[in-house]
Amino acid sequence: MSDSFLPTREFLRHTLATVAYRGCKTLREVPPGFAGFKTADASRSPVEIVAHLGDLYDWSLSVARGAEKWHNSRPLEWDREVQRFFAAVKSFDDYLASEEPLRAPMEKLFQGPIADSLTHIGQLAMLRRLAGAPIKGENYAVAEITAGRVGPDQAAPRAEF
Repeated sequence: MSDSFLPTREFLRHTLATVAYRGCKTLREVPPGFAGFKTADASRSPVEIVAHLGDLYDWSLSVARGAEKWHNSRPLEWDREVQRFFAAVKSFDDYLASEEPLRAPMEKLFQGPIADSLTHIGQLAMLRRLAGAPIKGENYAVAEITAGRVGPDQAAPRAEF
C-alpha cells in the first residue's frame, strides 16, 4: 500500500470537523424537554449521550497522549454538556494540530472514539425525529467542512432538503 493511502493527522482533523458539523446540527434548537427524552427505561437520554460524547473525546486525547484514561461523567444540564462536548473535540483537534507525537495509531483513534461519536450523533438525530423535532436532511458531501472548525459555530447548510 502506498503511503498516500495511509491516514494522516489532517484527515483526522477533517473528520473531527465533520463530527462538529453534524453534531452541531443535531444539538442546536432542541425542543424543551428533549435533554431527558427516552424511548425506553434502559435507553440513554440525549443529555446522557452528549455526556458520553464529551467523555469519548476526553478519552481520545488521553489515548493520543499515551496516558489512556476513561471517565464516565455525570451529565450536566443541556447547554453546559453541549459546550463540554465541543471543548473536548477542540482539545483533541488542537493536539492533532500540534507537533506533539501521537502515542496511538491514527487508525485506532478513528475506529474507536471518532467512529463511535458518529454513531451517537446519528442516535441523537433519530431521537430528535422520535421526539417530533427532526433535523432536515442534507447533502453532507457539499457541506462547508474545514479542518480546525470544531466548535458550535458552523457554516450554514448548503444543500438541505
